[in-house]
Amino acid sequence: MRMIFSRKGFDSTAGGVPSPIVAGRPLSLPIPAASRSEATYGALGHGEIVNRLTKGRIAASDTCHDDPMFADGYCWFGQCGAAQGHLRKQGVGAGDTFLFFGLFADEDTGEPHHRIFATMTVDACGSPDEVRSDAKWRDPPRPHPHMAGEWDRNNTLYFGQAAVARRASKALRLTIERGPLNRWRVPPWLGELGLSYHARPGRWAVPGELDSVKRGQEFVCDIGEDERAHAWLAGIVAEIGRG
Repeated sequence: MRMIFSRKGFDSTAGGVPSPIVAGRPLSLPIPAASRSEATYGALGHGEIVNRLTKGRIAASDTCHDDPMFADGYCWFGQCGAAQGHLRKQGVGAGDTFLFFGLFADEDTGEPHHRIFATMTVDACGSPDEVRSDAKWRDPPRPHPHMAGEWDRNNTLYFGQAAVARRASKALRLTIERGPLNRWRVPPWLGELGLSYHARPGRWAVPGELDSVKRGQEFVCDIGEDERAHAWLAGIVAEIGRG
């Protein structure tokens, strides 16, 4: 079994500001999209907040990459290009679990930090046509960007049961208290099992911490049957599901 830390939403490059925490709830804002998208920030209910956070640079009428898409306890997530090539090389598929994380601003202090905001356990993956033919498939609530238009040949759709965090709990925060941003608090076993793109020993120099890479979308850990890893992952999934 594999666990994937998957970077999504606004950041200093895509969007230019952190996603907000609103009334205690993390709100991951989809990144801007100039093509292959029908969704606008306004249509998704994010128009006012995006306009305010970006000081008018991004408007409610601007289109966005509505992915990953969550509804009714399910997730539809597309990937392609080098990032999908990496997931394929790592053997990611049905039965594996994505932990979606992003850059958020603390609601009280404004401190930027990384936190997990959603999870999905993959039921099916493959080309859009392949996934749509799976017995577990359910149609998304709106047009998904990776199911239409021209994409790389390895365009892949992941579908499965999912949950989105309803509160910004301390347990879902990755960045250590008072930062720096890319210094994460992690379970000790993660360094033992390994995480893709984080092979350099210096990144694990402090026990229980990781100097995470500043770029990249998909970081994969093969947790196999490790009881410590399964217990930790179950705890994170349960925390996401709490009201």
